[in-house]
Amino acid sequence: LLEGTDLKDEIVVISGHHDHDGITADGTIFPGADDNGSGTTGVLELARVFAQAKKDGKGPRRSILFIAFAAEEKGLLGSQFYSENPVFPLANTVTCLNMDMIGRIDDKHLNGNHDYLHIIGSDKLSSELYAINKKANEQYTKMELDYMYDDPKDPMRIYYRSDQYNFAKHNIPVTFYFSGLHPHYHTPEDTVDKIDFPMMV
Repeated sequence: LLEGTDLKDEIVVISGHHDHDGITADGTIFPGADDNGSGTTGVLELARVFAQAKKDGKGPRRSILFIAFAAEEKGLLGSQFYSENPVFPLANTVTCLNMDMIGRIDDKHLNGNHDYLHIIGSDKLSSELYAINKKANEQYTKMELDYMYDDPKDPMRIYYRSDQYNFAKHNIPVTFYFSGLHPHYHTPEDTVDKIDFPMMV
């Protein structure tokens, strides 16, 4: 927890999951570098820079809770446990910003703009969160924001498949940041040598 200032009782959750499928019975290893070593690294990096900002007198107004959940691959179990046994009341949790797979270029963008990010769920429970995210991007990062997975008809149903969904179930506005699917998704080939570090940054 990084305590905020005048709005410290309001909690912003920044999350990712640190598990993958591990080692199977036949000894096959699933490294999970992108899914979700990348998102967990994002959580740690944001914790580091926000802590430094606070030391420099530029800390956040709201408190930020950085969480790396377990057992996402087994059915979002870690975030479900937290949502049912929160350290801080869910009534005080204003949003969950979740990072899952942010380290690779997906098939859709492979031959196009690599400075992009899929934004999932930001408008589902709060038009304000959608607007804040869009404005922050226009002001600071200027990335291509891809909303393809927000389509209710999307067959992948990505919105329901990562840890932010257990916050959304409690009517907490969420955003899921995702760089998309690739051929090594959920395979033993999801290795660190394939991470696109400049893109991930």
